[in-house]
Amino acid sequence: MPIKDVLTILDLAGDQLAAKYALEFGRIHDAHVTGLAVAFEPVVPAFAAAPMPVDYMQAAHEQAIAAANEAKKDFDELARLAATKSESRIAEILTGGPLENVLVHCRPTDLVVIGQSNPDRPEPMRELLIETVLFESGVPVMLVPYIGSMAFQPKNILVGWDGSSTATRAIHAALPVLEKAEKITVLVIEKRASKDEGQPGADVANYLARHNMNVTVEVVVNPQASVADTVLNQVSDKGNDLVVMGGYGHSRMREFLFGGATREILEAMTVPVLMAH
Repeated sequence: MPIKDVLTILDLAGDQLAAKYALEFGRIHDAHVTGLAVAFEPVVPAFAAAPMPVDYMQAAHEQAIAAANEAKKDFDELARLAATKSESRIAEILTGGPLENVLVHCRPTDLVVIGQSNPDRPEPMRELLIETVLFESGVPVMLVPYIGSMAFQPKNILVGWDGSSTATRAIHAALPVLEKAEKITVLVIEKRASKDEGQPGADVANYLARHNMNVTVEVVVNPQASVADTVLNQVSDKGNDLVVMGGYGHSRMREFLFGGATREILEAMTVPVLMAH
């Protein structure tokens, strides 16, 4: 199914690199792009010895709305310059509170684009936003590195494959992007040599080839580095401009426990990553 509706969660600080990626992606795929600015409302600590001054609460509220409006304004101007079909919205949430007000915007779309957490310009709840959207929206997520990306139409794509349902969903979600690529590498990482007959990854490679894609399979057995480092090394060595992979983890008391590879790639990614859970 083509990607015709994209939502991007705007940066409250910085150069809106994820929004720029989403808008160019929308132009290429003739998709409508919605920019969502999140206003983080202040929360009063339960252990506060005295009531918070009303003036402080009002000023904090106004500051949160102003930051969201500024991000919204930046997005609207970027969309105008990109000549991409667009709209912009604001979602208000309590800092540290539930993110349902964000999820309701994410669910009726084809793809959510969000920027990686920037250690130089940290934003409230950015990592929790990424995790919540990935695990609770039911929508594939495109994560854009905080250094940005020049490849708005990826030509050399790395697909992480382990035969799982999450990897399968990521591939299906990425088909409109994969179809525009010049080269696709299916990466299979095995901790030990498989005893199964046939080449690992051949089945999914054949599936993609039937969609008229140029596909090769790369099998790494008993890697000396972690799964995440092996993937990132492949990206560096092969010049990939997009990674497609499943996202792993589970939630417990709204604390997300990422699978190790997922967490490490999100922290160290150098190119956009399209994930599905």
